[in-house]
Amino acid sequence: MDLVSSLEECTTGLYLFLNNRFSDAINLIYPWSKNSIYHALIYSILMVVKAILTFDPHDIDIGLTAAKEALRTCNNFRRKSRMMSLSHLVSKQGIKAIEEELHAEVCYAECLILKSTVMFIQDDSVLSLLKSGINIGLSYQIYKDCQQVLTQIHNYQSKTYKHLVGGIKFGLGAFNLILSLVPPKTLKLLNIVGYSGDREVGLTLLHESASESHINNILSVLTLFFYYNYISVAFGVEKGHSSAIENLSLIYLQKFPNCVILKFFHARFSMLKGSFKRAQLTLEECIFIQNEWKQVHHLCYWELMWCHIFLLEWRQAYHFADLLFQNSRWSKAIYSFAKASLLAVLPSDFLKSVGEDMSSLFLNVDNLRIRILGTSVPIEKFVAEKGQRYGSTPGWFTAQPILEFIYAWSGFRVMSKRLELISTWLSIIDKGEELLQENPNKEYGIDDISLLNLLKGLCLKYLGKYSLAEHYLNHVIQKEKLLKYDHYLVPYSYYELGILYYLKGDYANAIKSLENIKNYKDYSMEARLQFRAHVALEESSSTRNSSALNMFLFNC
Repeated sequence: MDLVSSLEECTTGLYLFLNNRFSDAINLIYPWSKNSIYHALIYSILMVVKAILTFDPHDIDIGLTAAKEALRTCNNFRRKSRMMSLSHLVSKQGIKAIEEELHAEVCYAECLILKSTVMFIQDDSVLSLLKSGINIGLSYQIYKDCQQVLTQIHNYQSKTYKHLVGGIKFGLGAFNLILSLVPPKTLKLLNIVGYSGDREVGLTLLHESASESHINNILSVLTLFFYYNYISVAFGVEKGHSSAIENLSLIYLQKFPNCVILKFFHARFSMLKGSFKRAQLTLEECIFIQNEWKQVHHLCYWELMWCHIFLLEWRQAYHFADLLFQNSRWSKAIYSFAKASLLAVLPSDFLKSVGEDMSSLFLNVDNLRIRILGTSVPIEKFVAEKGQRYGSTPGWFTAQPILEFIYAWSGFRVMSKRLELISTWLSIIDKGEELLQENPNKEYGIDDISLLNLLKGLCLKYLGKYSLAEHYLNHVIQKEKLLKYDHYLVPYSYYELGILYYLKGDYANAIKSLENIKNYKDYSMEARLQFRAHVALEESSSTRNSSALNMFLFNC
């Protein structure tokens, strides 16, 4: 099969996938997956996506095997002489002579990322982590080499050229975006030394790639959707997303109106706008629209659980937490903690009706943890510690576990467009503070009040009451030496304070607060905060420098 025919058939396979015909897509692509670079790439993408969705060991093995076989297939089509650079080959032989080799390089680079992804979720050795880092570094270098070739052939056109350009834009865009989010120390740990990313360059390249007609455009779209819906929410500085990304979502939904993955992201966009009821309807539609990959249902259950939590619809939220616990392999520990936290705010007769014991659920969280790279997943370790506390000690406010759970998953940021909901949750926090002050707990009292003060400062920030928010966040910091267990509260308060100053335009104090985070180690969810602080520091420094430049130019 020649390159043109391969691209056409793989595009058909992707269209089948986007119309929820998953088996048909796989059956079309697989037969040529050992003889065609694009069949190999697309088949491995489908298998790795399935592995990530299911977390089933068998599917993970299939995903890793597919990625390895795809690398072998692509390697057979790559340039034979590695001693000569791609740019030199083009200048010596011409683009027509090595165009297929360039496509093979791009596909090989993409397959390296797929292999690293599956290795990360399968292998628990440090050696595997280092190998993944080497693969990522090699992949990035291949993309950069191919980009250099494109600068030599501005006027070249062929039937397959747009796919080459689109693939390179996707790869460089994704790498710039991802590397821009990772602190330098982590890059060094992953053995990715000498590389850095530019977030704006990455987003621009991905937007360009998503808007053009080539085989990788849908991957660019899904990367952007995942970034704006999840990564930006977890690690960004509350800028929100532009209308351009939602317009892109609508364009692709018009093209694939029944695509469950596109509909899922559309529901998530609704959530970020505070339209939780609309999101619920779309998520329910996603569940009913296909049954072949039931793991997509689990994604919908997760978001439906959160919609109901935000709206204080405890019974419905519990229903979806229980469905996840019964059916999903992703994280039984988190699902158990969610169930217990929701039972804490439900009446006792409901507990009897479902036959569950709240304390047992909390205490069992620790037994349900999974391990990656020989260590616990940080968020699971956090909920396990909290589960031990809430399951074995009295004297805590009933909404305290769910409040802490919401904060750990950036839930207040998701709710931030609905100020009346933020006000409702603030009232719950105020009530909790009153109850804790009336019935002080000698062992956990300072920690519990400090948690509520952090959350109070957060809510007040969203309500625009910056001075009051600053007061409560500083109050947590002042209690640092009195905290016995929840030491994460102080660095996280510095982070929230830094974001508050950033929103006020006080970039100097924003940077100062964020820099203070570097003084703290060995606290819960530390790695997550390091990522957040890295992004916020870069954004604050960049905005401060831009403001200073604009002021200088204005005065000139």
